[in-house]
Amino acid sequence: MELSHHARELCAATLSDQAALDLADADASTIAQLAARASAVRDACFGRTVTFSPKVFLPLTNLCRNRCDYCSFRKAPGDAGAWTMTHAEVDDVLTRGQEQGCVEALYCLGDKPEGAFSAYRATLSVLGHGDTVDYLAWSGQRALEHGLLPHTNAGVLSRADMQRLRTTNVSLGLMLENISPRLCEKGMPHHRAPDKRPERRVRMIEEAGQLSIPFTTGILVGIGETRRERVQSLLAIRELHLRYGHIQEVIVQNFTPRPEIAMHDVLEQDDLEMQHAVAMARLILPVDVSLQVPPNLNPRRTALLLAAGINDFGGISPVTRDYINPRHPWPHLWRLADECERAGFSLQPRLPVYEGYLARPGWVDAGLSPFVQRARERLAGASWRRDQSAPIELTA
Repeated sequence: MELSHHARELCAATLSDQAALDLADADASTIAQLAARASAVRDACFGRTVTFSPKVFLPLTNLCRNRCDYCSFRKAPGDAGAWTMTHAEVDDVLTRGQEQGCVEALYCLGDKPEGAFSAYRATLSVLGHGDTVDYLAWSGQRALEHGLLPHTNAGVLSRADMQRLRTTNVSLGLMLENISPRLCEKGMPHHRAPDKRPERRVRMIEEAGQLSIPFTTGILVGIGETRRERVQSLLAIRELHLRYGHIQEVIVQNFTPRPEIAMHDVLEQDDLEMQHAVAMARLILPVDVSLQVPPNLNPRRTALLLAAGINDFGGISPVTRDYINPRHPWPHLWRLADECERAGFSLQPRLPVYEGYLARPGWVDAGLSPFVQRARERLAGASWRRDQSAPIELTA
């Protein structure tokens, strides 16, 4: 897309570090101005099309060695609701996703469970896998055979782990969550979560860049951080991307309290806080980085989020629930499309890896090219117009 001179100026005008930090405590009037500017940047650089990825969610295991105060996903062996998926369960989800027109297989699971639980190591052995990464590699190959492109978020991975997974995954991910070590202090949400130490997560994101892996990361909003710490986290992500060019998208994900967690009485962030977080993300991040907010966590904020600068809603599934946020069902696709249309946008599906990385040699393993092409053809051949039949219907 050829940009006008004005559009190029807008897209190049990201906030400096100091300007971003100075705006951390912006008042409501200033936040409205920031949102307007962020929206203009999005329009100039992404247009008025907002995207989503039709996906299935495969939580291979919810066993995790971390104990984050805001998490209802994490289990230990013997806990009610603890699971590790069998091969048959993986194949069943992939088959249903293929039938429903999905193109993404999202693998999202607990962090380093084999390092904490001998029962899980025994389960892996019964399944024929030496470790979780081996199971992920097997599952990724099965996804490709079903016509879905894997994207894995399995917590902190080593360089060797990522090198292995890049042969079956078109992209990888890890939420930075927040750059502040304060959130790891006693009484804070990451105190009992060794893999949430910022330096460990930054190291993995950096190594993914060194390996030329298209990468998804993001921040959490409302877990006890300050606005300044959010801004610092976004600046850290920007710095990593400017070095390696590998951050394909950033998620601004709001925490929602639930009765079963330690942080059950924490107030949910209001519209103004989300508007500020989203607008600042768009104005801090380079414009080749897509900006995403999960729609199921913001069912009444579609217009507000679009007006603050987002251009993507992330994965939406017709087959599987959001296992991380099970109380928040995916939106009905046509309802979301209507909300976008009323705000002046069109809603379109995309692949889990962005086209810009597919056009750059070496960023996606050459062996994945035929699978990517078939997934692209499936999306291009499908109708997403509401007056025609579609291969996917998302119901809440």
